[in-house]
Amino acid sequence: MISQISGTLLQKEINHVELMTAGGVAYALTIPLGVYETLPRSGEPCTLHTYLVVKEDSWQLFGFANAFERRVFQRVLDAKGVGPALAIGLLSALSAERLVRAIRDKDVATLQGAPRVGRKKAEQLILDLSEKMDDLLPDVGRRMSAVGPDAISQGRRARRESGDRFRRKGHERARPHSRSFEKGDRCSPLSARRRSRSR
Repeated sequence: MISQISGTLLQKEINHVELMTAGGVAYALTIPLGVYETLPRSGEPCTLHTYLVVKEDSWQLFGFANAFERRVFQRVLDAKGVGPALAIGLLSALSAERLVRAIRDKDVATLQGAPRVGRKKAEQLILDLSEKMDDLLPDVGRRMSAVGPDAISQGRRARRESGDRFRRKGHERARPHSRSFEKGDRCSPLSARRRSRSR
């Protein structure tokens, strides 16, 4: 089991990074949004806690800022119908602390704030996991007390802003290319109709 990787940050994007270890091996890791917000600049040292998901046709390595975040990811994978992609989406939308609280408190509305989580999926998460979060609650309390309410608020705001940028980026890629036409532009539809009538 690969539990932690330290190395030089080669590349970072909103959902994955590449780290080069001292031994010359580069690792590609999928990360939640909260990890991206804490990464150093490319070329600087970086350490991530990791979890390896092994499938029949692939191996996928996930990176986390700390061991607590990794534990929450593993716990969420125990829910029916939850795979690594959805678990990462939950962590990206809510943070590990909020996710634990939302499941434990049976907060359907908060869980529905994550992509691909409707009411039915939120209720399934609660059904499968609400009684399995007690051992994580002390960690949530300690972490929230350590950072304080101002830092929590700032972290939530940063996560919302980063999520908005991510959604806008996806929308721009999906939107068909359109051209704005100036008055008199020979290529505009209006100019084309005028030329057709003049013939």
